[in-house]
Amino acid sequence: MTDKFDKTPAGSPAGQVSVSKGATPAPENIKAIPVRHVGRWISGVVVIGLLVALGYAFSQGNIQWHAVGDKLFDSTVVAGAGRTLLISVLAMVLGVVLGVVLAVMRLSRNPVTSWVAWLYIWFFRGTPVYVQLLLWFNLALIFPVLNIPFIYKDEMTDVMTPFMCALLGLALNEAAYMAEICRAGIQSVDEGQTEASHALGMTQGKTMRRVVLPQALRVIIPPTGNEFINMLKTSSLVYAVTYNELLRSTSQIGSTSYAVMEMLFVASIWYIVMTSVFSVGQYYLERRYARGSLRSLPLTPWQRVKVNLAAFGNRPSGGVSA
Repeated sequence: MTDKFDKTPAGSPAGQVSVSKGATPAPENIKAIPVRHVGRWISGVVVIGLLVALGYAFSQGNIQWHAVGDKLFDSTVVAGAGRTLLISVLAMVLGVVLGVVLAVMRLSRNPVTSWVAWLYIWFFRGTPVYVQLLLWFNLALIFPVLNIPFIYKDEMTDVMTPFMCALLGLALNEAAYMAEICRAGIQSVDEGQTEASHALGMTQGKTMRRVVLPQALRVIIPPTGNEFINMLKTSSLVYAVTYNELLRSTSQIGSTSYAVMEMLFVASIWYIVMTSVFSVGQYYLERRYARGSLRSLPLTPWQRVKVNLAAFGNRPSGGVSA
């Protein structure tokens, strides 16, 4: 016979069991103590201190801040900002169109067109924009008269106006970069799409227009938005060809009012505002064209703020329970 053991817990009265049969005791709450990141606090204090010192230095400098506010919406400045937007948009449109043509030429099986496109990209990517603008501005030194037989003839100085020099200088340079962006977008489309189109009897040109380019837009458009934002800042170089854009407008006011630095601040504020507005547009444009490549779109900045506020409002006052 086997001995019978008493399974009653020690210290408990006989016949009385503290835990009912089949029940498991509830786990205790875990109190999580956050780790102290001393380095984060130190770096944060150092950064804030540097920002305060920088702001104090500018406040003590010989700067007439009231002149910045007075001239910020001056009619000359606003007109210059409008011309900056105009030349940027026109140069970007022309650069995109020419860039698509160059990309198709670069990928062509025709060695002549491919070589010409490569030479164009090599030249315009290898020379500074400032130099290209000066070349167009001084083109009359080489060709005094623009003569297209039976079509057009005029003095080169009348043809190459500051606006035309700025447009050609910016657009032709941008076309070289857009050609590489478009080429990368076209090559990102699977070759099976082209083979299937040819199997259906579509020509090479129709395949490019109706099948390849629409799919390549997902890769082409996001960096194109970045190029346009860069174009807004690069347009300040047309100051060299006397085109009256934002920087030249503010510089003229600064030279007559002796508020040179103040007007440079005005120009900087306008450039920051314009690039910020178009950066927001670029963000939502990239988000739209990312719908086909991502399973779930990332949260927008406003959605992140709402999520963080909701999480902060629902945070328990005590420790974190598991």
